[in-house]
Amino acid sequence: MTTAEPGYRAFGFEVTARLDGGRHGRAGVIHTPHGDIRTPAFIPVGTKATVKGVLPEMLADLGAQAVLANAFHLYLQPGPDIVEAAGGLGTFMNWPHPTFTDSGGFQVMSLGAGLKKVIAMEATDVVRDDAATGGRARLSRVDEDGVDFRSPIDGSRHRFTPEVSMRVQHGLGADVIFAFDELTTLVNTREYQEASVARTERWAQRCLDEHVRLTAERTGRPYQALFGVVQGAQYEDLRRGACRGLAGMRTPGGEGFDGYGIGGALEKHAIGEIVGWCAEELPEEAPRHLLGISEPEDVFAAVEAGADTFDCVMPSRVARNAAIYTARGRYNVKQAACRTDFTPLEDGCDCYTCRHYTKAYLHHLVKGHEILAATLATIHNERFTVRLVDAIRASIEDGTFDAFRADFLGGYRRRGTG
Repeated sequence: MTTAEPGYRAFGFEVTARLDGGRHGRAGVIHTPHGDIRTPAFIPVGTKATVKGVLPEMLADLGAQAVLANAFHLYLQPGPDIVEAAGGLGTFMNWPHPTFTDSGGFQVMSLGAGLKKVIAMEATDVVRDDAATGGRARLSRVDEDGVDFRSPIDGSRHRFTPEVSMRVQHGLGADVIFAFDELTTLVNTREYQEASVARTERWAQRCLDEHVRLTAERTGRPYQALFGVVQGAQYEDLRRGACRGLAGMRTPGGEGFDGYGIGGALEKHAIGEIVGWCAEELPEEAPRHLLGISEPEDVFAAVEAGADTFDCVMPSRVARNAAIYTARGRYNVKQAACRTDFTPLEDGCDCYTCRHYTKAYLHHLVKGHEILAATLATIHNERFTVRLVDAIRASIEDGTFDAFRADFLGGYRRRGTG
C-alpha cells in the first residue's frame, strides 16, 4: 500500500543505485509522510521516545534520519492514548522527522524466554525449548491468539495480540510500524522454530487485516506503513518460506505489506547469508529492515546482502559504559591512558563531542559518575555509526563499495585506543 489521505505525502520506496555482480545491495530512498530516508540508513533506537541522554535536536545534528521507539515500553508508560493525544510519537518527543515503532514482540517474548537485552549471536547448543529461560521465572506465555505477560514495572497483567499491537502502534502514530511476531532464540529446537514461524505468519495476516481496518477508520491521519516480519532463525528453508508467505499475503481487498523486517536471532557469521536468502524471496520494490545490528562488519555484510535500513541500541548502550567507537576499533575511555590524553575521542571525527571535548575530560566525567559522560559518548557513537552508513551509501552510489569495505574493515580490526 502506498496511498495516503489527501494532503499527506504517500509512503513509497525507490532504488537509486545497485551493487554489481548480482548482489542485492542497493541505495535508495524511502518516502514517508514526515520526510525521506536515504538508504542504506542506520536508525537510532529511542526505546521510550528518547535516545537516552541525547536531545532529539542533537540526533538531527549528528545526521540521524529517523528514530525507532518501542511499542511495548510506550504501551506500559505513558500509554498510547497519551502519545496520540500529544499528536503522535514525533510530536510527543519533538522529532519532526520519520519515526518507526517495533511491535513489542521482542520485549514480550523475552519475558517468557528469560532473555537478556541482547540475544546471543551464535547457536552453540540447541536445548529443550523450556530450558531457554535459564531457570528464571517466565513473565509471559504464548498461545495461538497472543501473549499473556506481567509488566516488568509493577507486575500487572496484560495481553498482547496482533490486533492489540496494531491498535497500540496506530495510537503511537509512527510512519513505519511492524507486525506482531514471535521471537525465538538460537537455542530453540527445530520443531519449535517451525511452529513459531507458522504462528508468526498467522499473526501477520491478522496484523495486516487490522491495520487496513484501522487505516480506513482513522481518516485524516498520515499514512502508516506496515512491515511484515520474517522469522526462521538460522534455517534457510524456514526463512525462505516465511518470506514467500509474507510476500504473497493479502487482505480481501488486495492490500499487502509496505515493507519487510528481518527479525529474530541471527548467527553473527551468517548475517549476510540470511539477509541474502530473504532478499532473493521478498519483493524487489519493497524496503527491507534488519532488526538489531550495528557492528561495522555486520553492517557491511547486511548491506551487501540487501538490507536497506537497520536499528540497534548498542551505540548508545555501550556509550553509557564508556565504550567508544572509532575507525580503528572500540576502546574504553575509562582506561588509564585516557586520563592525560587531551585529544578528541577520535581524530578526524566531526561530531559535537570530538569538536569540543577530549578523552581526558570524558575520562574525568566517567570516573566521577557524571551524567554528561553518557551524553557525550552517545553523541559520538551514534554519529560514528550514522557516518559509517552514510559512507557505505555513497560507496554504493559511486561504485567503490568493495574498496571502501576492505579499507575500513582492515583498519577497524586493528583495534586501537582511538
